[in-house]
Amino acid sequence: MKKEILRIPIFVLILFIGIGYLISAEKLKVYISVDMEGITGVVNRDQVSSTGKDYNIARKWMAEETNAAIQGALDAGATEIVVNDSHGSMRNIILSDLHPSAYLITGSPKPLSMMQGLDGSFDAVIFIGYHAKAGTKDGVLDHTYSSSSIHSIKINNIEMPELGINALVAGYFDVPVVLISGDSAVCSQAKELLGEEVETVTVKEGIGRYAAKCSSLKKACELIREKTKIALEKREKIKPFKINPPYTFELEFNYSYQADYPELIPGVKRKDGRTVCFVIKDFIEGFKLMRALIALARSQ
Repeated sequence: MKKEILRIPIFVLILFIGIGYLISAEKLKVYISVDMEGITGVVNRDQVSSTGKDYNIARKWMAEETNAAIQGALDAGATEIVVNDSHGSMRNIILSDLHPSAYLITGSPKPLSMMQGLDGSFDAVIFIGYHAKAGTKDGVLDHTYSSSSIHSIKINNIEMPELGINALVAGYFDVPVVLISGDSAVCSQAKELLGEEVETVTVKEGIGRYAAKCSSLKKACELIREKTKIALEKREKIKPFKINPPYTFELEFNYSYQADYPELIPGVKRKDGRTVCFVIKDFIEGFKLMRALIALARSQ
């Protein structure tokens, strides 16, 4: 009888230890947004268009750099990794080429576009293959969301590259962007906007818009893996990127006719021949309206 009495507390103790371990085990949820223009070796439009002759090899490089970030996240202890294909039609990464530890969000349109799937449950955001804003000297394939229609996008009078706008989406959910990879121009813009603590990986140096000095794919992937681990391990030192509301969005189009339809939307004002603007309190609502205005401009 005494032995039976002793067995029960020991069993209960073991059970509680096991439950406590499961509860205390740290979860690290990582979100990766992947563009294409900032991938090493990519310098021309026929590499980033699905109809281009070099597209299929470029999309393989895209998957390789993505896998390097995934492996770096795993090295840092990631328990869940979500990859969002964020280029063009957003159907570039071949699922069978992706590291099996990650989930893939693919296809378009998506409500949050390049940041679809992100919410407050994530611990960190990583941008792979990103590029500089439109008009950047020596920015490889530089543009801001739409090279055919957008000259610049300003939010609260700050001209933003895609990395800045997407980082504000992450900031809306209180999630920090901890690493950006791409050419030297986008890495400089990342440091300027997000601060010196953010990790960057320069995989190529632009020589004009359509040429670059590129790292080998192997070296680029090694650096991305290494820096991803470092970035995630110091994630608590990196603050989410935020600016104070209300948010004034200012979209300057390439041509005056591209502003004709956008100005018809309630709340949107025509600032000048090529520019429309609007003010809004909720950033995500503003982000979605911005995307709708770009779509209207491109539809003409």
